[in-house]
Amino acid sequence: MANGQWYPPEWPERIRALAEGTLTPVVPKRAATVMLLRDTDSTPAVHMLRRRASMAFAGGAYAYPGGGVDPRDDDRQIGWAGPTRAWWASRLDVDETSAQAIVCAAVRETYEEAGVLLAGATPDTVVGDTTGEGWEADRAALVARDFSFAEFLDRRGLVLRSDLLGAWTRWITPEFEPRRYDTWFFVAALPEGQRTRNASTEADRTVWIRPQDAAAAYDKGDLLMMPPTVATLRQLRAYGTAAEALAAAPGRDLTPVLAKARLEDGELVLSWPGHDEFTKHIPTGGAPA
Repeated sequence: MANGQWYPPEWPERIRALAEGTLTPVVPKRAATVMLLRDTDSTPAVHMLRRRASMAFAGGAYAYPGGGVDPRDDDRQIGWAGPTRAWWASRLDVDETSAQAIVCAAVRETYEEAGVLLAGATPDTVVGDTTGEGWEADRAALVARDFSFAEFLDRRGLVLRSDLLGAWTRWITPEFEPRRYDTWFFVAALPEGQRTRNASTEADRTVWIRPQDAAAAYDKGDLLMMPPTVATLRQLRAYGTAAEALAAAPGRDLTPVLAKARLEDGELVLSWPGHDEFTKHIPTGGAPA
């Protein structure tokens, strides 16, 4: 393996079926993921988790905390700080209720999988400590979907700090995948006083790692990752602090990146527009090369 690019073994067959018109694409589910940053002596480090090898989707791959949007978070009135829902709707290219649900998903998943909560008692504060039995009971209930994140915020009297998030990029799972996600990637800085932990049942390891080190490990084949993860790591290398990355987020292009599969000279060619490094040529009857 030349690098750590993750490809499921069933992809060639599914790509052929899509090219031949015998595969109907699954409608992607909306999702959000967060690149949580903290400053080090030199450059920011990003929080990553390794998905358990038993996971059906990207088992063994390194990724960021993230997951699906909960439709229960779309229209409930919640405490909200930072840019308005209308601003987020414009930024994410969705309606206002969807924008709220997507931002809620980003904050919820960061709490569920890393124990970090981007919310506070007031619009200008952040919770300082999310440990303790009560917090853990609420986190477990969120994971179990016993109540929505909007309900959790209301119960705790918390304000969601949307100003602590920056929308970074958007990737849509290829049409030939059986599990598809329309995922918004966000960037955020670790709030002062909070600590990450492996709170996810889907991960067997978490690390803080500099983006350049993670990308280099992928290039050597030491870390397994999906294309969006590698692409965002390479983009983050340009910033010297978490604040610099957050300041750059509003200017980022959120045009969705969607892989394309085509037949060319007896091969199936898989490509991601704007990301030539991930292009794969799949011989008829073979595996990605």
